[in-house]
Amino acid sequence: MLLLSLNSTASGSRNSPGNPYAQVWYSGREAELSSPSSLKLFYILHLSKPAANRLVYREIRRLQPRKILELGVGTAQRAELMIQLAGEFHAPAELLYTGVDPFEDRSEQDGPGISLREAHRLLKATGAKVQLVPGTPADGLSRVANMLGKVDFILFSAPADAEQASRTWFYVPRLLHEQTQVFLETRGDRDETVIRPVSVSEIRNLATVTRRRAA
Repeated sequence: MLLLSLNSTASGSRNSPGNPYAQVWYSGREAELSSPSSLKLFYILHLSKPAANRLVYREIRRLQPRKILELGVGTAQRAELMIQLAGEFHAPAELLYTGVDPFEDRSEQDGPGISLREAHRLLKATGAKVQLVPGTPADGLSRVANMLGKVDFILFSAPADAEQASRTWFYVPRLLHEQTQVFLETRGDRDETVIRPVSVSEIRNLATVTRRRAA
């Protein structure tokens, strides 16, 4: 487990690469790292577990998104880090995080997770605007897609149910602007976590397939 908290009293601009983190705990909080921000960031971006999430963290820093959508919140630890990393470049009140997840209704196939109440408590503490939507990716997104408008960064943890995953893609194109980046999390051949970028053309193809099935 990796938890990160920002030092809000540090001198210098929030946009400065030198803005230090107050604390980083890892490996179940057994060890505490108190050293320059660059070292802590190096750990997050290159050594944190699961390794697949490192791509997400690096892309958050590169893209500096204000609006993040995560389909499949899980334990919310990744969401907490994404918000805090984006918060290096924007004031917390400028950030909007939307998470869709079954929460209490998670099945064994969905993997580990936390309750809606606990996720809300954890993520609101970041200072960002947080919107949590209970439900499957397709059902949750169908309720909020039109209200969300355009989103900067989307991370989709595809459910084991292929039909659910297919239905979800139907709503994604309306969330995209020219710079939106979309990433898909799946399970690899050895049951490892795999995260990859999804192109706009692939998204539109997936959404088209869903529309054809519904016709």
